Amino acid sequence: MLYRGMDRARLDPAYNNLAAVPSSSKLIAEWTARSARFRERHHGHLGLAYGEQPRERLDLFLAGNPAAPTLAYIHGGYWQMTHQTKETYSALAEGAVSHGLNVAVVEYTLAPEARMDRIVGEVRHAISWLHEHLRDYGADPGRIYVAGHSAGGHLTAMTMPLSAVRGAIAISGVYDLEPVRLNYLNEKLGLDEAEVQRNSPMLNFPPMAGPLIVTYGTAELPELCRQSVDYAQAWVERGLPGHLLPIDGADHFTILEAMARPEGELMQVLLTLVRG
Repeated sequence: MLYRGMDRARLDPAYNNLAAVPSSSKLIAEWTARSARFRERHHGHLGLAYGEQPRERLDLFLAGNPAAPTLAYIHGGYWQMTHQTKETYSALAEGAVSHGLNVAVVEYTLAPEARMDRIVGEVRHAISWLHEHLRDYGADPGRIYVAGHSAGGHLTAMTMPLSAVRGAIAISGVYDLEPVRLNYLNEKLGLDEAEVQRNSPMLNFPPMAGPLIVTYGTAELPELCRQSVDYAQAWVERGLPGHLLPIDGADHFTILEAMARPEGELMQVLLTLVRG
């Protein structure tokens, strides 16, 4: 089976972000430590259950004004890497909280325990749960924005049909799952053609949606760059609001700094969405 002329031997490295960034394990360890320090400084509502499964949990960090907009952040890990948790990425809330936004860091069940239909369903349920329960914490349920990285970028795109989502930033995502079905990642995911059809954002555009910013680092793997470019183009060609935003020089992991830092480029984009 070929995808865009690539067989399994070429697709595996084309989608292996950990191998493409030799410092990735060090960067993830640094995020984990940084996130632990963030949780010490910002005592959030940790481990809120939005469903019945052990990983159907989210951590909610409230800003000084809890009625501010809320960013729901969805972590990556190719839907299967157990070392990527909500705790790993608490520090992604640093920039948003410093600007007075609430942040919910969402976790979800991973493959092979969950198939893609269930993973997408859980993340959508998390957004719906926030819409129903933010008021319990003094927050505004009508001002929910979503962002996610890598697998979380894909899952962010899959939340766009929800009326609760006012806008979103999809970071370094995969929007056509067919190459994933044909490469090493599918050993745990077990995707079949029907699941690819149902869960590829590229094949499931909403009739209407809030603004979606599709972003990627220019130093990422060529296939990851292409996925973002193609998806953003198809999104705007359907008359949907949003645009493509390359982050110059960023790789698949360093791009997260553009969201975490208060002055980061993606943080500024989020502020523009919220104020828009």
